[in-house]
Amino acid sequence: MTFSVHGLAVARGIAIGRAVLVASSRVDVAHYFVEPSQVEGEIERVRQGRNAVVEELQRLQTDMPADAPHELTALLDVHLMLLQDEALTGGVKHWITERLYNAEWALTTQLEVIARQFDEMEDEYLRERKADLEQVVERILRYMKGVASPVAPPASSPRRKTQQDLLLDDTVDVPLVLVAHDLSPADMLQFKQSVFAGFVTDVGGKTSHTAIVARSMDIPAVVGARAASQLVRQDDWVIIDGDAGVVIVDPSPIILAEYGFRQRQVELERERLARLRHTPAITIDGHKIELLANIEQPGDAAAAVRAGAVGVGLFRSEFLFMGKSGNLPGEDEQYRAYCEAIDGMQGLPVTIRTIDVGADKPLDNKAHKDSYLNPALGLRAIRWSLADPAMFRTQLRAVLRAAAHGKVNLLFPMLAHTHEIQQTLAQVDLARGELDARGEPYGPVQLGAMIEVPAAALMVRTFLKYFDFLSIGTNDLIQYTLAIDRADEAVAHLYDPLHPAVLRLVSDVIAEGERQGKSVCVCGETAGDVTMTRLLLGLGLRSFSMHPAQILAVKQEVLRADTRKLAPWAQQVLEGDEPAVLLTA
Repeated sequence: MTFSVHGLAVARGIAIGRAVLVASSRVDVAHYFVEPSQVEGEIERVRQGRNAVVEELQRLQTDMPADAPHELTALLDVHLMLLQDEALTGGVKHWITERLYNAEWALTTQLEVIARQFDEMEDEYLRERKADLEQVVERILRYMKGVASPVAPPASSPRRKTQQDLLLDDTVDVPLVLVAHDLSPADMLQFKQSVFAGFVTDVGGKTSHTAIVARSMDIPAVVGARAASQLVRQDDWVIIDGDAGVVIVDPSPIILAEYGFRQRQVELERERLARLRHTPAITIDGHKIELLANIEQPGDAAAAVRAGAVGVGLFRSEFLFMGKSGNLPGEDEQYRAYCEAIDGMQGLPVTIRTIDVGADKPLDNKAHKDSYLNPALGLRAIRWSLADPAMFRTQLRAVLRAAAHGKVNLLFPMLAHTHEIQQTLAQVDLARGELDARGEPYGPVQLGAMIEVPAAALMVRTFLKYFDFLSIGTNDLIQYTLAIDRADEAVAHLYDPLHPAVLRLVSDVIAEGERQGKSVCVCGETAGDVTMTRLLLGLGLRSFSMHPAQILAVKQEVLRADTRKLAPWAQQVLEGDEPAVLLTA
């Protein structure tokens, strides 16, 4: 039966494929396809892992102290019974044989199938046995980890299925879409080169970092879909409409055909926009507009160049620190990463933001969870860096050294106080002094500040005394101005980039930068929103930084714009009580 689940549209486009359900605790399991000749080997790997766990549990039973509680003995019996249950072993064999899933993926897929059955049981005791099953599977995965293939995409991506294929065929290489309760930014990086054509999560907001990374991956995504992971079943056919924020489950042939047509239209539009790649971004009245890229990893630089970016306006360096299990990258590792990004941009400037962790970007999800009453207002971004000067200077030294190889700008997040500015600049001076003492070469950098806190926007004149340029982070500026957790779907409808207060803060910062002859860039999600391009141009913005996938669409708007006409209209929008109404008028 066809039904739809509504969420928030965060990454445009349409994905059609079979659902892969995965619990967030298991997203780091390898997801790749195997060759038919490898099927028996994958089945054997699971068998060996299961047998090893059986032997371990039997050994525990044998060595059980005489005074051990009866419940513990019974628990081991339950685990042994689950390990030898045909529903688990037969199901895993099915996924490997029929779908060509690798062993770990097949094991977690069958776990999701059986776990759903436990959830539907009326008896509370039986429902609680799901936790035992999860523990058993986790044990098998641990034993397999030492011999598992690395997490990697298939050597050659399978041919994209046409709509006719989807309607008439159902072979192993059909597209797959990921359905999960939540995905952390670190989880998202696992899927950057994965087999998934799109994803859906139960939670998240339009500017949560899960959504941001989805846009950088340029795959259709819907977040905040509430009960999607409970309603969608493993292997269901699913359509993700990233434009409307709708997930259609078990679509009829007519609906499939309609969305297949829309998929082709999206691809044709992308091909048309691609012709603008080498066209300079100049308005009708002759203003040259700087279109920069936001990146998360050094390897993203290639996509930025392909999209026609004239530089990197925001390198989110915190993604280098995630998934390290407490072992933060050292100076040399960071230096190599920054150099890779600089080389990838082929002589174009790169703006590196110092580590911005906290809120929805914890370094360690488990350690961070529930650590603070309100992490968005706690020790995050520059506050976190200044609280650990040694770590901060390690990053500063790495950036300064990398600046010897190309044009680098250094950007500091979430500054709000004059004393924070002074402490930050003092750390930069100390980092330079440490490099001098080592005789290490380094290059010049322009220093900039993020305007993310209303206090910073209101102190813009003070900020410009200290910094060479400013970058407006609209995601956090909106969050803090309107007191809305941008990762919380319950208040997502209140997140409003066109709120009069937000627009006035943005306008004031742009105007002050122009008066003082210093560059102001918008690097939040607003920069890549084509519905906002004309308004920002009218307010005087001449530098935008966005995900590479958004650059060509924004460039098209720039080429059609006449700022002489947009300026008076933008002032009317700015002075109106309901800017959204005037924007569409």
